[in-house]
Amino acid sequence: MASYEYDLGIIGGGAAGLTAAAGGAQFGAKTILIEKSEKLGGDCLHYGCVPSKTLIRSAKVWSLAGRSREFGLPGISLPTVDLGAVMDRVHTVIGKIQQHDSVERFCSLGAEVRFGSPRFVDNHMLDVSGSHISAKTWIIATGSSPTLPPVEGIADVAYWNNETVFAQRTLPDRLIVLGGGPIGLEMAQAFARLGSKVTVVEFLDQILGPEDPDLAEILKSCLESERVEFLTNTKAVKAERTKSTIRLHLAPAKGEGDTSVIEGDALLVAAGRKPNIDELHLEAAGVEFTPRGIPVDARMRTNIGHIYACGDVNGQLPFTHVAGYEGGIALTNAILHLPRRADYTKVGWCTYTDPEVASIGLNEKRARKDGIEYRAYEEQFADNDRALAEAEPLGKIKMLVSPKGKLLGCQIIGAHAGELIHEWIIALSAGVKLSTIAGAVHVYPTISEISKRVAGDVFSEKIFSERTKSMLRLLFNLKGRACTFAQNR
Repeated sequence: MASYEYDLGIIGGGAAGLTAAAGGAQFGAKTILIEKSEKLGGDCLHYGCVPSKTLIRSAKVWSLAGRSREFGLPGISLPTVDLGAVMDRVHTVIGKIQQHDSVERFCSLGAEVRFGSPRFVDNHMLDVSGSHISAKTWIIATGSSPTLPPVEGIADVAYWNNETVFAQRTLPDRLIVLGGGPIGLEMAQAFARLGSKVTVVEFLDQILGPEDPDLAEILKSCLESERVEFLTNTKAVKAERTKSTIRLHLAPAKGEGDTSVIEGDALLVAAGRKPNIDELHLEAAGVEFTPRGIPVDARMRTNIGHIYACGDVNGQLPFTHVAGYEGGIALTNAILHLPRRADYTKVGWCTYTDPEVASIGLNEKRARKDGIEYRAYEEQFADNDRALAEAEPLGKIKMLVSPKGKLLGCQIIGAHAGELIHEWIIALSAGVKLSTIAGAVHVYPTISEISKRVAGDVFSEKIFSERTKSMLRLLFNLKGRACTFAQNR
């Protein structure tokens, strides 16, 4: 039997890799974690979730300050924002969280951490900056990186992406955002609230392409009210810099039409990601891969049975919480040898604009694509007492059920949607009946009451039907209405 230096080797110190390393070491496996950069935490900590949400929070506080009159407070004349000070706060938060992902912490758990550039020598051995490391099982969790769209000259302009935007110190007067997905929209709104005039260029005919058009339109209208301009169904064909200005040449995304040119002081590219696989020498290990990533089965196994791939690198769902979930699945299979499989139908997500957009399960767009019959029920935030008290009336919850009343999915756009969606994630994961949600006593006043209300809509149309009222009048001699609204007064 072959002998290896480690039981478990992990490439990549992001969400998936850290999950697997901590678990493997605590299970008693001799574990090594290899990270190419100088710090653990991955894209999410340094260039993604943490800095973006920190920036978004600062921008929201500034936006609320400008709305002071809506809350019965004196109006405030807001000074110009010091972007450098805002970014200092961003990096302070990163530093605090970095302590949880320290080398010392993982060493205390029993996992060795080594920094260097890894590449496969064969399917059990890696070369890490000149040193050979062998492991019985490998987990590839190298994540993804921003990619450039095919726009002439774009590589020659000083564009921003998610890896450079948080290093900026000067707020641009005019910001062009290329891409109307979650990253582009979150940054567009944040910079608009801090004082930039923002233009978003999106190839598709709607922003947030995977979401239902009605939710996307609500968000679009909200951002437009905050000085964000949208150019949908539009593609960038050429980028150039003239002195301190970036010029972006545009054309219709589909069919013929007029071309145009827009100018900005900065360009943020948020139009796609690519898996970090180029330097791994996967061919040496016999691991199959595509431009989209490393294909895996539901147990996170590649075509080489003892090599797994988790997180963005496998091309499934590009979310940090999914990466952690997949890291746990790979660990369960690799160390415990239990055939645990991923189930993405029970994975939710959220775009952290204001209002937030959260989703779990089927929405109308996905249901129609799959030919699934459904009924949709909606409730408005404007009808929720807490939302009104908080001055957050914009948004709605939309629930999809099967013709027989089984929960299929839920989408929420509104304040705290990312928190509200968890009631529905649990409901789908545990098979909770809608009657249970409708019958649960929700605390008043909370925005979460909107979930109880939309679940109750499924039953109210039957419970309070004319047929039910007729039967009750017959059985209990009820007298009927005590008041009728006068139509002609």
